Amino acid sequence: MKKTILIIGAGGVAQVVAHKCAQNNDVLGDIHIASRTIAKCEAILASVREKGALKTDGRLEAHALDAMDVEATKALIEKTGAGIVINVGSAFLNMSVLSACIETGAAYIDTAIHEDPAKVCETPPWYANYEWKRREEVEKAGVTAILGAGFDPGVVNAYAKLAYDEYFDRIDSIDIIDINAGSHGRWFSTNFDPEINFREFTGQVWSWQDGKWVSNTMFEVGKEWDLPVVGRQKAYMTGHDEVHSLSQILKVPTVRFWMGFGDHYINVFTVLKNLGLLSEKPVKTAEGLEVVPLKVVKAVLPDPGSLAPDYTGKTCIGDLVKGVKDGKEREVFIYNVADHKEAYEEVGSQGISYTAGVPAVAAAMLIATGEWDVKKMANIEDLPPRPFLDLLNRIGLPTRIREGDRDEALTFA
Repeated sequence: MKKTILIIGAGGVAQVVAHKCAQNNDVLGDIHIASRTIAKCEAILASVREKGALKTDGRLEAHALDAMDVEATKALIEKTGAGIVINVGSAFLNMSVLSACIETGAAYIDTAIHEDPAKVCETPPWYANYEWKRREEVEKAGVTAILGAGFDPGVVNAYAKLAYDEYFDRIDSIDIIDINAGSHGRWFSTNFDPEINFREFTGQVWSWQDGKWVSNTMFEVGKEWDLPVVGRQKAYMTGHDEVHSLSQILKVPTVRFWMGFGDHYINVFTVLKNLGLLSEKPVKTAEGLEVVPLKVVKAVLPDPGSLAPDYTGKTCIGDLVKGVKDGKEREVFIYNVADHKEAYEEVGSQGISYTAGVPAVAAAMLIATGEWDVKKMANIEDLPPRPFLDLLNRIGLPTRIREGDRDEALTFA
């Protein structure tokens, strides 16, 4: 069993990961958390202690780390004896942290695709731009590296694999729908790192349709969906990590990703973009100061972690899968509903951080018990979905399925 966890990052998702690791430290062992700002790490560990989250006695330690520094990250892995590294820092860190894991033998988990700070909205194939180029290197080292173990990507990939394995003889399309029907009470904010959030939407929107890449602009293609619990919601087609991996690994001819946005968000985003305030290119002020507009916007917006105490409402995220089973057309919606207030009461974070963080801990537990310790690089749909979804049912993210008039909980034991 691979025990001792090193969490990299100290935002809202890291807070969820720390709490959930503590709740399951009989499997995961000691818990270390590292980021550039050690005070943020210490605050997370203080919240873990305050809630009495540790299942059994164990170590909780905070560390200062620049995770772009591979040698420093290697040294910390070796110092802590970490067997599993959960990377929930910036997506800019992925390749550096992966390198440190390859060189130390620690298992690697992330929740989003790698991004190059100098490039915005890169064209597909996304995983093939960085991660998949290192498959051979990872396997040669005998390291387990699980990519995209959040919710989307992550749980939605497991939903797709479950549908592929058990519900369909042929899948024609997968529409991944992500709706946040909650309210944080602020005039405007993003739910995770504003820099990453805005970068995701400033370029082209890529979808996989009829076996080829299709490009649109952001907010160009919208559709209203009638979903469980949250009701009728408008969502817009955008690019997302799992569109690439699902289309290539499961060979599904059409894979699209839809995210819900309110009119207010769209208006603010459009004004910021049109004014050039979402640019990552430096500009000079009249006083001769060089600033990056996007980083200025990030600095003046609320810290996403600060939204949690006032967040109310629910999220609904799932896969609408269409295809054929036993010669008949079939359509199922496999999904989860999470509650912002319940997430805050349990771990001190809002529901979006909760849905991203819990799956990473489930992946770590499956590596620790050996079920997912595959000694190679894998996307979630490369792995058996039942153990993952069964564990998620037990630790906070239950799965449901809607088909026609039937809407019921799924069990996997």
